[in-house]
Amino acid sequence: MTKMFKCQQNLINPDKETRAVLEFLCGESVKLGNCAIYYSRQLFFKTGKAPSKYDLQKELSVRNKNLHYQAFYSDTAQQVLGDVAESFKGFFGLLKALKAGRVSQKPKLPNYRKGGMAVVTYTGRSVKLENGLLPTNLIGLP
Repeated sequence: MTKMFKCQQNLINPDKETRAVLEFLCGESVKLGNCAIYYSRQLFFKTGKAPSKYDLQKELSVRNKNLHYQAFYSDTAQQVLGDVAESFKGFFGLLKALKAGRVSQKPKLPNYRKGGMAVVTYTGRSVKLENGLLPTNLIGLP
């Protein structure tokens, strides 16, 4: 059974202030993803296993109190960590395919992003439209 998800992408022409907020959020997404990749790679080198998205969430939010995690609403940060966990899951799937002979090239561990911006995914829980528009408070800070 396949799950269907609804996604809406909008092309916008933001003003200077909104653009600064969006660039900050997308930059923090890259930094949070890199923190999660670092933790996952270190765990892989030490144990040969990768953490699940729940392990990443526990490590970066509760134990580590990561500032990049705290820049988002929790469900938004969890989306970023879920993407990292998925990339490691894909890496392990390719390793199994390599051993079974279905893949000829050795897969590489997920690597860090070098600056730039990454996608930030907001769920319906964290964004409610105000008068048909997105709210300006997209940052998880009070």
